[in-house]
Amino acid sequence: MLITFKSKSSADLTMYQEHAQRILDLLNKNASRGVITATEAAQAVQLLEQEVALSKLHPEVEADHATHTHAHTLPDEGETPEIAERNHVAFAQRAYPLLEMLRTARDQGADIIWGV
Repeated sequence: MLITFKSKSSADLTMYQEHAQRILDLLNKNASRGVITATEAAQAVQLLEQEVALSKLHPEVEADHATHTHAHTLPDEGETPEIAERNHVAFAQRAYPLLEMLRTARDQGADIIWGV
């Protein structure tokens, strides 16, 4: 399932729900529909920056999360575990577009909505 985040401060951002879920859980938001108000955006930026920093400091946690995620997806045809590991996209990379959207929303006083 896809989630499209919308804000007057930036272009729409679409993510797979499985990738956005970790961020939304961190922000105590529902994946099906919600809003991050302009006043909440500052706190959301701070929380997400901390989570990104922790994921970089503790790559073993990132690896555990990747292993759990890959266990629920089918490998690409001919993909070996080594190739899957090399092609892994880290949490910091996945979170970056939404983090930038949050920063822009915070700076411009705009809300971010999804599921509407």
